[in-house]
Amino acid sequence: MGYSARRGFTNGKVSGAQRQAEMQARIQQMQEQVNAAQEAVEAQEFTASVGGGVVEAKVNGKKEVLAVTIKPEAVDPEDVEMLQDLVVSAVNEALRQAGEAMDKGIEQATGNLNLGAFGL
Repeated sequence: MGYSARRGFTNGKVSGAQRQAEMQARIQQMQEQVNAAQEAVEAQEFTASVGGGVVEAKVNGKKEVLAVTIKPEAVDPEDVEMLQDLVVSAVNEALRQAGEAMDKGIEQATGNLNLGAFGL
C-alpha cells in the first residue's frame, strides 16, 4: 500500500472519486451523442402516403407537418369523411416514422442503454 499526499493511501486500485469522474465523463459523452442523434433526425423529412397514393403527408423529425398533398381523385364532395380519414392516417404514419427514427437514433447513441430508469 502506498501513500500520496494527493490521493492518500492507495493499494493500486481506482478510487471512488476517480470512478465517479470517469462515469461523469462517459455520461457527458453519451449526452453529446444523443444530442447529435436528435439533431440528425430532426433535420430529416418523413413521407407517408395512403389510399393508393392519393393522400401524402410530409413531416420532419421535430414532428411538424410540412406538407399534405391530395390528388384530385381523392376529393369527393359526397364523402368528405373518407378524405379526412386519409389525411389523418397519412399524417399519423409519417409521424410514426419520425418517432421510430428518433428512437433508433437515441438507441444507437446510448448503445441500447435503457434510460427509462433515469426518467429520460
